[in-house]
Amino acid sequence: MRTGERGMTLIEVMIATGLLVTLMAGLMAMSGLAISTTENQGHLGARATEYAQDKMEQLLALQYKDVTSDTRVFPAVETGYGTGLLTGGSYNVDSPTVLYVDYLDADGNLCGSTHAACLAPSNTATTAPDGWFYKRVWKIDDNTTDATLPANIKRITVAASTIRGTNGANRATAYLAVLKTYPF
Repeated sequence: MRTGERGMTLIEVMIATGLLVTLMAGLMAMSGLAISTTENQGHLGARATEYAQDKMEQLLALQYKDVTSDTRVFPAVETGYGTGLLTGGSYNVDSPTVLYVDYLDADGNLCGSTHAACLAPSNTATTAPDGWFYKRVWKIDDNTTDATLPANIKRITVAASTIRGTNGANRATAYLAVLKTYPF
């Protein structure tokens, strides 16, 4: 054996392995956090925004003076239970108003529709149906409910939220607001 050619001792190998394991454990924890954040803010947040936009488009498609269409079904229809664009509702997802809330399953199907994994909610309560994952609430204001709005303008505000976040994170929630003018 030549002088100066020595291998590593078992202790040196164990110290290097210990350092490597410690670094990998830290990286694994960070990757778990990154995955959770991506799921909550990326995937679920984007879908909540998409579902809020869907509800907003449905409401904007109604005539300005429509106060009877049931907007909790798609497409909105006259059922005798609807509010159309009648002023009222709430954009607080934790305190929905009767007839101004609907629910979607995890795949985005409207609860009570053909392919949904959940039943339609009651017409007289805000109790969520079993199996829901996304909740959409909306509020309609005009100059009788908000003096800052001019005549012949309604403000429509929609909020969509998930039932929960992934891995204990806050749930994803999206808010949209638009103005609708008479006679459109």
